[in-house]
Amino acid sequence: MAGFTNIKESGLETLIVKWLVEHNGYEEGSNADYNKEYAIDETRLFRFLQDTQPEQMDKLGVFKSEQKKRQFLNRLQGELAKRGIIDVLRNGIKVYPVDLIMFYLTPTENNIKARELFEKNIFSVTRQLRYSQDAGKLALDLCVFINGLPVITFELKNQLTKQNTDDAVEQYKTDRDPRDTLFSFKRCMVHFALDDARVKFCTKLCGKDSWFLPFDKGYNDGAGNPPNPDGIMTDYLWKDILTKQKLSRIIFIKAPGKSRIKQPCPCHTGKQRYDGQIQICIRIFMISSGFQYHKKDSQKHSYRDQDAIDRDLKAKDLKGSRHMIQNQI
Repeated sequence: MAGFTNIKESGLETLIVKWLVEHNGYEEGSNADYNKEYAIDETRLFRFLQDTQPEQMDKLGVFKSEQKKRQFLNRLQGELAKRGIIDVLRNGIKVYPVDLIMFYLTPTENNIKARELFEKNIFSVTRQLRYSQDAGKLALDLCVFINGLPVITFELKNQLTKQNTDDAVEQYKTDRDPRDTLFSFKRCMVHFALDDARVKFCTKLCGKDSWFLPFDKGYNDGAGNPPNPDGIMTDYLWKDILTKQKLSRIIFIKAPGKSRIKQPCPCHTGKQRYDGQIQICIRIFMISSGFQYHKKDSQKHSYRDQDAIDRDLKAKDLKGSRHMIQNQI
């Protein structure tokens, strides 16, 4: 595992944050920036809005009155709870008397103005996030924010310390209460449990009933990840998936509708199968935004919520649905 000499859990945490900041252009946040009541990085949220939409913010008066600020945050809280993080990022929010953009789209190649606006988006990561109002010592390993809004949480483990991804999954199930705002349904796009060898994800935390799917690249036509001579086996997550461009495309990928979900074919190359697996997982991510999609197959299932997709995948597990995601890649 080249470049990974600190075998403690904090070593993996440091490695991820260092890459996101130095290579992916993220900022590193702190607990002082985080508003536990509203589950936002308040510092970066207001910096983004003031930098990109100063006239609208002036009309709202959030910097002039604590009451106006709380009214705005309550409105944002309500929209996130109702519509979900992805829809809020895509379509912004209406706060009388203005409309606010919450994220600027990935630009086309020659659109200089759009590129300038996209660069104003603030991608950030906070480590050891103290998220809970009721238990101040509870800390999440990592949280990724876009413009101050949390989108991805992480629990990390390290096999060299005799803990692995399954222990991270168990931590989500037992220690991360879905009644906490940060972990409530639709507030984050996805929750990752990972170690230096495997990655799993979940879009709806519900205690012991939380269901995690693999997010591995696959190895030798089976589960897991291939050896990585340039780093650790799971670094594709932060080196590839969590680049600004790719994460933005995940958020703004066409909403699942009547189009079929293509499953990766065993005859595809490793790169094609990996990309196909990512597309399947992205469709599942979309559930966390409240979107619905239809998967046309011989039984003509219609997935409308997280419970529906869970029930169907579990029912068909032995027939290969989860096997396809986990082992075919």
